[in-house]
Amino acid sequence: MADTITPQDILERAEGLRATLASGFRDEMVKSLYAEVERITKRAVRIDAQGRSDLDQRIDRIVTSPVWGLPIMLLLLAAVFWVTIVGANVPSAMLADAFFYLEEKAAALFTGWGFPWWLVGFLWHGVYRGLAWVVSVMLPPMAIFFPLFTILEDLGYLPRVAFNLDWLFKRVGAHGKQSLTMAMGFGCNAAGVIAARVIESPRERLIAILTNNFVPCNGRFPTLILLATLFVAPAFPAGLASFAATGTVLGVVLIGVLVTLLVSWALSRTVLQGEASAFTLELPSYRRPNIGRILYTSLIDRTVFVLWRAILTAAPAGAVIWILGNIPVGGQTLAQEIAAFLNPFGLLLGLDGVILLAYIIAIPANEIVVPTIMMVYMGVGMMTDPPDLESLHTLLVDGHGWTMLTAVNLMLFSLLHNPCATTILTIYKETKSYRWTFLSVVITLGLAFLATFTTASVVRLLGGG
Repeated sequence: MADTITPQDILERAEGLRATLASGFRDEMVKSLYAEVERITKRAVRIDAQGRSDLDQRIDRIVTSPVWGLPIMLLLLAAVFWVTIVGANVPSAMLADAFFYLEEKAAALFTGWGFPWWLVGFLWHGVYRGLAWVVSVMLPPMAIFFPLFTILEDLGYLPRVAFNLDWLFKRVGAHGKQSLTMAMGFGCNAAGVIAARVIESPRERLIAILTNNFVPCNGRFPTLILLATLFVAPAFPAGLASFAATGTVLGVVLIGVLVTLLVSWALSRTVLQGEASAFTLELPSYRRPNIGRILYTSLIDRTVFVLWRAILTAAPAGAVIWILGNIPVGGQTLAQEIAAFLNPFGLLLGLDGVILLAYIIAIPANEIVVPTIMMVYMGVGMMTDPPDLESLHTLLVDGHGWTMLTAVNLMLFSLLHNPCATTILTIYKETKSYRWTFLSVVITLGLAFLATFTTASVVRLLGGG
């Protein structure tokens, strides 16, 4: 009786043949399938709305062009940034004023009721202020960015972005859809990590998850914009200052994209080796965005979801900041004592101890980095608003010795450092692995230390700093 061939035999034989396939086998197979589909379609389907199809193809010839595709994408990205940055300032300030007015009144009411000062401070100037800061800083930009992003998605443009960038990601062993997860990361890295679900290959999905943090989220944009405005814009004429600041922020974003590609390349050749999967993406027809769907997806499914996770992590952070700023140790606060301990290492990186302390405290939410730095520099017991730009420049440069090196390295550190607690928690939930979660922190923090140390060393060797 002849041996029976089992499914396992077929799988093993297929696995053995896999290594003998040419590198372009999958692409050729996909091309063959689509050619057959097109042949059958032409025989079986009659298309009446030829005019609309022709319009889509004419648009696609421009937005997916090797010449115009990337410049158009960068212009759209810059426009979204500009609208988000300019549009979020006023509502952020209004929200902050309203929240802090309520804080002042509530703290006075609790004091009037006889509650001890430390309890009033802990509850209202610690926990509440941390929450208020995160909501007022995060909510307006998210409420602008996510709808704009969703409009591009609903319009059918985002798949074209993935199509334009596929060749770039394919070269580094990643997947073209990773560009879509990066786009989501501009709003929030936790949302970008969740968006990696669109990548079918587990290996390429992991690469997208581990590298998403190199895209600056809106929690880091306030720091980048502030530094660009304080240290870069003044070097240009008044009429060009805002464009110089915007160009600096865009430059930082492009550095993040470059780092994403380099780390993806390194991962795909070490711990995440494997064959690149074929990128089959059907470009949908352009369509008029649906307002109801945009509002629901961007505000309920994205903004509220991300904001709630940030709130959960910001409350304990606010409490810790208040405690560190109100416990006296040897004539200064515990926060100042820890900053002094970290200072030698911070100076080695071209930063200082206060900046490192702010980033340690701000692990739950990057939005509170600048207020925490201000709190420690000014010696007050709670997070505080940055003063006006001129006073802030005097405080940082004359009062605490900041230079252009400090500003550049702080931008690099803000771009590359470890994910916030919300994103770390999301990475664990998506990977179900402590190992990959731990690696996501080690890779980012290690690169942040390496980049700032190298930059500071080179500048000092050249006599700068």
